[in-house]
Amino acid sequence: MPRSEEESNPVSNSSPVPAGTRPQFDDLVVGAGVLGLAHAYALARRGRKVLVVERHARALGASVRNFGMIWPIGQTLGANMNLGLRSREIWLELLKNAGIWHHAGGSLHVAHHEDEAQVLTEFHAQAVEQGYDLELINAAETLRHSQAVNPQGLKLSLYSRHEAAVDPREVIATLPGYLQKAWGVRFEFGQMVRGIDGHRVVTSAGEWTASRIWVCAGDETQILYPEILTRQGMFPCKLQMLRTAAQTDGWKIGPHLAGGLTLRHYTSFAGCPTLAALKARVARETPLMDTYGIHVMASQNGRGELTIGDSHEYNPPEEPFGPISPFNTQIIDQLIMDYLRTIMVAPDLEIAERWFGVYLKHPTKLWFETAAEPHVEILTGIGGNGMTLSMGVGEQHVARVLGETGSEDALDSRFSQNSGRQAIPALA
Repeated sequence: MPRSEEESNPVSNSSPVPAGTRPQFDDLVVGAGVLGLAHAYALARRGRKVLVVERHARALGASVRNFGMIWPIGQTLGANMNLGLRSREIWLELLKNAGIWHHAGGSLHVAHHEDEAQVLTEFHAQAVEQGYDLELINAAETLRHSQAVNPQGLKLSLYSRHEAAVDPREVIATLPGYLQKAWGVRFEFGQMVRGIDGHRVVTSAGEWTASRIWVCAGDETQILYPEILTRQGMFPCKLQMLRTAAQTDGWKIGPHLAGGLTLRHYTSFAGCPTLAALKARVARETPLMDTYGIHVMASQNGRGELTIGDSHEYNPPEEPFGPISPFNTQIIDQLIMDYLRTIMVAPDLEIAERWFGVYLKHPTKLWFETAAEPHVEILTGIGGNGMTLSMGVGEQHVARVLGETGSEDALDSRFSQNSGRQAIPALA
């Protein structure tokens, strides 16, 4: 049960108290991004005393540089999609209790080419056969679901009711306050973790101790454990995104909107027999979409602003942390917006904000987790799935490590300098 306000520790920027012989906390989470918050929530729900340490005044990484889509439809049918759906359940309960804006409006994948319609038809058949509740709807029904869909050339769409929208900036800014007040989680912002030694965490402000440490620091994990990420072949992905001003007169997009290019991107569609033909057409007609890894989607936050994107630029495996440009590329924004207008209509598509984000990816796994040393757990490399899977992944990870689905001693005994635990769903 949540703790009363009187029992809660304060959200503060105070210096740590000197470490004693007994750990100050059951758990210390490094990073207050979406994965760190998910772990803190899962731990606090178990009645544990939790501290979260964040190097910035609030998390500034990939957790605030995304669509704000909780997007189970992008996961491979089976275990991964089921995890996405479970994560959605946790998210919706948490957002409701925290009083944070969200909209469980579902999603539309729209087809404006015959090959896109064929892939969606194939995927729908596969999903229904496996018991998933999705609808393949004609053009007229699509337009009844959303006034944002461009009717010109529209063939059909795939409607899923399972997706939800949040504003990632609002979530990352306000969720710590709720976790503190309702669950007693303590937050220390503006403290950079300089080193971890067993139960000790040394920060720029002093030292903390905890029975277990959870490193959920995204691409900043390379600062603490670069050799682990290097051995795993982890690599960064840079994405560019855009945001409009609030739409006028209360205009609403309805469900999240995704175009045919998206079918190339998500593993959920990988098993469709005619996907290769669609990919070949895109490569032939618009090769720059492949060059910059562009697929186009749109979501809307509670203020009415549209978030639009995105691109995916990867460094070569032999040079994982270079030479992606640290600057936005104008041609990418133009390609995204030109394509968006073929699938979507809105009152005002003038761009108010532009940004790029960087996240870590694993070459073969949906995410990477390991014991960096006894009592120190790393979870990173979740790529573009962080908002969707974070709550489910955090819940699973905590349960495994704490021995709820196995022995905690057995987990720690599997630690070595050369290999860690990697109980991770594989990509399809």
